[in-house]
Amino acid sequence: MLKSLSPVILAIFVIAFNLAGCTNPTKTPPNIIVIMADDLGMMDLHCYGNSKLDTPALDRFASQGIRFTDAYAASPVCSPTRAAMMTGMSPARLHLTNHAPGHPPGFAPENAVLAEAPMVYNLALSYTTIAERLKSSGYTTAHIGKWHLSNTRNARDKSIKQEQLYPEYQGFDINIGGHSSGGPRSYFAPYKNPKLKDGPDGEYLPERLADEAIQFIQQNKDKDKPFFLSYWPYSVHYPMQAKEPLIEKYRKRVGPGIKDPVYAAMIEGMDAALGRFFDALDEAGLSDNTIVIFTSDNGGYNGDNRPLRGFKGMLLEGGVRVPFIARWPGHIKPGTTCNTPVISTDCVPTMIELAGLPPITDHPVDGESLIPLFKQTGELNRDAIYMHYPNYAFHKRNRLGSVIREGDYKLIKRYDDGSLELYDLAKDIGEKQNLAESKPQIAKRLSEKLNRWLSASDAQMPVRVTK
Repeated sequence: MLKSLSPVILAIFVIAFNLAGCTNPTKTPPNIIVIMADDLGMMDLHCYGNSKLDTPALDRFASQGIRFTDAYAASPVCSPTRAAMMTGMSPARLHLTNHAPGHPPGFAPENAVLAEAPMVYNLALSYTTIAERLKSSGYTTAHIGKWHLSNTRNARDKSIKQEQLYPEYQGFDINIGGHSSGGPRSYFAPYKNPKLKDGPDGEYLPERLADEAIQFIQQNKDKDKPFFLSYWPYSVHYPMQAKEPLIEKYRKRVGPGIKDPVYAAMIEGMDAALGRFFDALDEAGLSDNTIVIFTSDNGGYNGDNRPLRGFKGMLLEGGVRVPFIARWPGHIKPGTTCNTPVISTDCVPTMIELAGLPPITDHPVDGESLIPLFKQTGELNRDAIYMHYPNYAFHKRNRLGSVIREGDYKLIKRYDDGSLELYDLAKDIGEKQNLAESKPQIAKRLSEKLNRWLSASDAQMPVRVTK
């Protein structure tokens, strides 16, 4: 019919058709869900190679999307990574470099030659979080689970109260369970959580948080507005508590892959709760227009991280390499695996692009949007990622330092003795062979590049102790 019309009439017809919204209609931005487990290492999931653990829900989730093999937390401990996930800024730039509430003065290993770098202990309201940006663009926002960004015990500003830094003051319409504590008092009710009403005695926290997340999506499934759900389980942070049948199951599997049967039971308990949530998302008809990202805030502590070396609080791979999986039907090809290094700070620019918002310009962003990797349309623009941990972990077993990873090479700069460690992770994922002496030019170049990044980030540095 259109071919039989004169050019003028055809032009008028096309303009009217477009004005009526019949071509290229504006699509609703996708719902965004970010699930961040606590203390879950890369080797704590079956789909990442631990055959002793049963994690069928997350295994299925990975088969439906993209699984990153070389993903990193922004820090080897929790609070800094959480701040990076909210701002897109590195912990070094934020000066929030250790787990809240920090340590008393003089906290250090025996005979330490370094004192910790100065740091801040919470995410100040002056920062514009990703929740605030999404809310201002029309998203309904909710935070469910751990927060750990509002501790004021060691804060410089004594006038602010920790309750004033909770998620509901950082861009979230709803806050369920998020407060200043790093771990729950108990995984079984009563929880004694000021932002979570106690359920019946014995109720299991992972199941309760899944119930709350399911209720949120059901309440928002028929609304015209997209939603952003920050779903941060407390699992698998201490205290080590799980249901007895699962603990008994893993007592029979203790050995390579499983050190602590309670920890293993906590992992499967979290997986089961997430499985119910994924099913509810499908049943609500929301999956097709929802992107879900799953990751962790640092490496594992109570699990068997092998072949990775080290654990939570260390800059070795066991302390910083984490699972990172994303599902976005119609955009991410199912069963995709990607070995490009990615890091927590990438989440904010990714969400900004997903929501169709302009790039952030009011503060530096240390990550990049992962959309090209999700869609397999291109590579990232950067050639390196960085981490900075100038503080002592709670266990005092770490060395203060910074990291650069460029391609397959990873360089660790140690501040206690100024030494460098260079590893080729493609050949030596266990970081057993230090190449700094055999490849001095690479070590020197990466060290200088790391120094430039630290300077540009205004990173705070540890101080040498005077005897």
